[in-house]
Amino acid sequence: MEDRNQMRQRLKELLLQKSYREGRIRLSSGRESDFYIDGKETTLDAEGAYLCGMLLYDLIISGPTPLGGVGGMTLGADPLVTAVSIVSYLQGRPLPAFIVRKEPKGHGTENYIEGKGNLAPGTSVALLEDVVTTGSTLLQVIERVRSQGFAIGLVATVVDREEGGREALAAAGYELLSVFTRRELLAP
Repeated sequence: MEDRNQMRQRLKELLLQKSYREGRIRLSSGRESDFYIDGKETTLDAEGAYLCGMLLYDLIISGPTPLGGVGGMTLGADPLVTAVSIVSYLQGRPLPAFIVRKEPKGHGTENYIEGKGNLAPGTSVALLEDVVTTGSTLLQVIERVRSQGFAIGLVATVVDREEGGREALAAAGYELLSVFTRRELLAP
């Protein structure tokens, strides 16, 4: 399946089947919602990981800035950055992956970022997230990655819930790219 429109349609089917749930739920942002998207149910599925990797890789390479790595906050971004890194290698444009910890490592290097040794100082990177609501996780990742001397060249998500995250990132100077917005995901 190499047609990107078919890939996008299939990923939409998987997200709706595996990840989308209706009903009252408290989100990690603290907000209550009438629906939930558990992105990991799709991104940890073999087909879902492949599709996310291909479609996010397409977003990354179509951007104006050449990028030298791909990362995000553990746990939501872990399968995404791995999938994109593998796809990039298979496409002949390898992007090393890195993971941003929620808390610094309590021993050894005490790093916030795992895999940063694979990145040259000053590298421009892509940051990924499975689902964006308020954008607070990505803003935290941006701060941590920039504090380590890396530039943010692109910020992307699989699903933008359209609940302020895009606007919060824009206010900080970053455009959020998405494979799907909530509206697109739920459209018939």
